[in-house]
Amino acid sequence: MSFVARWSSTMIIFTRHAKEKFLVLKYHGFFFTERFIKNIVEMPDVVDYSRKPLFIAQRAVDARRVVRVVYKRSGEDTLIITFY
Repeated sequence: MSFVARWSSTMIIFTRHAKEKFLVLKYHGFFFTERFIKNIVEMPDVVDYSRKPLFIAQRAVDARRVVRVVYKRSGEDTLIITFY
């Protein structure tokens, strides 16, 4: 089962693993929302294309830390696999 959010005319799909990652990171003191993760994919600081067909979007959250989102595109849809 996957979870779907819609923005623009594109579908953003969070895998079960990605949804569970919110809870794992919250347990460790890092709280992220689906909107925040989607914004990283929409407006990253950097995108790593070296692992195609997977992409890794990265954005700084402070001077010492970044969040990376692993995703792939299928047509106009985006499948968020995980983030860390």
